[in-house]
Amino acid sequence: MTSRFTDRTALVTGAGSGIGRAVALAFAAEGANVVVAGRRRGPLDETVALAEAAGGKALAVTADVSRAADLQAAVAAAVERFGSLDVAVNNAGVFHGGGPLADLSEEDWHTQLGINVTGVFLALQAEIRQMRTQPAGGAIVNIASTFGLHKRQPGATAYAATKAAVSVLTRGAALDHIGDGVRINAVSPGATATSMSLRPGETEAGRAERMQREVPLGRVASVEEVAAAVLYLASDDAASVVGTELVVDSGQTA
Repeated sequence: MTSRFTDRTALVTGAGSGIGRAVALAFAAEGANVVVAGRRRGPLDETVALAEAAGGKALAVTADVSRAADLQAAVAAAVERFGSLDVAVNNAGVFHGGGPLADLSEEDWHTQLGINVTGVFLALQAEIRQMRTQPAGGAIVNIASTFGLHKRQPGATAYAATKAAVSVLTRGAALDHIGDGVRINAVSPGATATSMSLRPGETEAGRAERMQREVPLGRVASVEEVAAAVLYLASDDAASVVGTELVVDSGQTA
């Protein structure tokens, strides 16, 4: 394992499970101080324990990404504990209310909009405001989705709209702030080995059988594979990569 992030501090939202946890552990394994944020403390503490068991340093911060004050507090906690904020990964996201758009509840719409779009907007603001004060700037990776700019599917229109917004926020913010030394990109996962890619009542074995038919690679991506893409974009290896979106979807939108 390389040590691309030794002595750097990475903040990961939605880090209590799935892709967020895998990203946090990958940063810790490469020497980063990791701040994990999310709404539920229990899963965050589990992520911290896993990171520390692997020899990393980690801090859990409870935060609702739809609240600006929570995100500002998470950034402040990172700086107070570790001295800087060098990397941020805005991963927190939800899918609510699958079905035709006309039947989607207003509550489900606002929940997805608040977390998936406003949450990324508020996170970007808090992170950029800190990073642009630092001599070395920083790197931000937003987690978008193949649902959005790359793909649509019946029953996921609202979710796709929010993730398309993340793609646009990423590119616009990248242009706005590269002059401040803040480099911003996105990763767009397709079907990944998390509960979100399971259809109602579907088992992991059933999903594996379905993926053999539906995607060119014949399987879902692992959370570790998505994390590897995130770490690449956040690292100095991608120093000239600005405002791009790296798709990790087993060839589904090729």
